Amino acid sequence: MEPVEINAGAWYLRALRADDRIDDRHAVLASCLDPEILRWRRRPEPTLEAVGAHIAERAAGWAAQTRCSWAVCEPTTGEMLGEVSLAELDLNMGTAEVTCWALPHARGRGMATAAVSSVLRFGFGGLGLHRVTYTWAEGNEASARVAAKCGFTIEGRQRSAWVVDGKRVDVLLAGRLAGDR
Repeated sequence: MEPVEINAGAWYLRALRADDRIDDRHAVLASCLDPEILRWRRRPEPTLEAVGAHIAERAAGWAAQTRCSWAVCEPTTGEMLGEVSLAELDLNMGTAEVTCWALPHARGRGMATAAVSSVLRFGFGGLGLHRVTYTWAEGNEASARVAAKCGFTIEGRQRSAWVVDGKRVDVLLAGRLAGDR
């Protein structure tokens, strides 16, 4: 599958790139150094080589139809502000898991909600998905707000599933079906 570009209102979603025209490595590197992102998400090692490999993995996911990933960008400059993905993509079963992160200067402006909502529309309408899940660690209020605003229904709790700040925490599991409103 070829990467799809999405107009997400105030933001533009495109494939992550590291080429002679657009280089997202510095934004991905910033995500690997941000304490708030590191608190909740696994990131590559904070080197240009590792984030270059991360970007290459994202391109390979599109080609293998196992992950669709987008750089969430400011539309006039193309600056990467975050990432949103349909991970664990299984087109035969019609399922995926949405993941996202935002750099500090992009938080609190509704960007993650707009990006996730746009990716859900693509997943349900463009890919024919039936179900998308979203998981987050208990205490990650920003992710909880994104899930609620995007229409996810909490379906369960995985006890002591992740480590945050050196402590085991529960993970909340939410789902959204194609027919949900």
